[in-house]
Amino acid sequence: MISIVTPSFNQSTFIRDALDSVGIQNHEFCEHLVIDGRSTDGTIDVLREHATNQEHPSLVWISERDSGQSEALNKGFRLARGEIIGWLNSDDRYRAGCFEHVVRAFESNPEVDIIYGDYRIVDESGRTLAIRREIEFNAFVLWYHRTLYIPTTTTFFRRRIFEEDNWLDEKLQYAMDLEFFIRLAERGYRFKHIPQLLADFRMHSKSKTCSSPDRQRMEHQQVVFSTAPILRRLQTRKFRVPMLACLRSIACLRRYSEKMLRGYYWEQLRLYRRSSADM
Repeated sequence: MISIVTPSFNQSTFIRDALDSVGIQNHEFCEHLVIDGRSTDGTIDVLREHATNQEHPSLVWISERDSGQSEALNKGFRLARGEIIGWLNSDDRYRAGCFEHVVRAFESNPEVDIIYGDYRIVDESGRTLAIRREIEFNAFVLWYHRTLYIPTTTTFFRRRIFEEDNWLDEKLQYAMDLEFFIRLAERGYRFKHIPQLLADFRMHSKSKTCSSPDRQRMEHQQVVFSTAPILRRLQTRKFRVPMLACLRSIACLRRYSEKMLRGYYWEQLRLYRRSSADM
């Protein structure tokens, strides 16, 4: 079974797409757990409608107050029954064939604990803005790159991660995914990238990425300062900040050079040319 956990709060504009993207996977053993924080914008009506729709028999939802996205996700992870567990935010969506790729990857790599893939960035209407092809797992890039390069929208976990008492830090609301991945890597869990477009990440004015970039950057830096081995050895901020800038430059060079060698930017250039021709 695959379990998908979706934290939800006032995303009625997009949550229908998220629900439908799970429904089209045509995977026989699947459950979709939506953990809503008492939405007031019509989200509950959408959830009720889908829960009674025979095309979505796997949907289970609850709506109750929580402290934010991290607590909602942990609730869902605790309820999940699947051997494979995914994290889909309510404004994002899976692409057709996603589950098939993920199941095949886990079956072919029994030693791997976390699978992540590639994704499209789309706008509010679902129009493609960019294609993001990612690199193989690299702990140095995870710690020191200026942004989290592993997309949660395309990330799937084996059940044993949660059975072994690994949960999101509920004190964090912007960089909880980064801290979680760092902790899993430190504990020896194995990550693997698969070169498949698995999902669409939506950019819109109300998303955390667009509405709170400064808070996101601050919490990201806080997590890096508290977890990164090199930075933990430095006692004062005046040494930490320039060291982080140096390490970030190295991490960016490492990530972008691998993407260039794999030819990922050519695909993005073709998309740009096609978009320009359509204008």
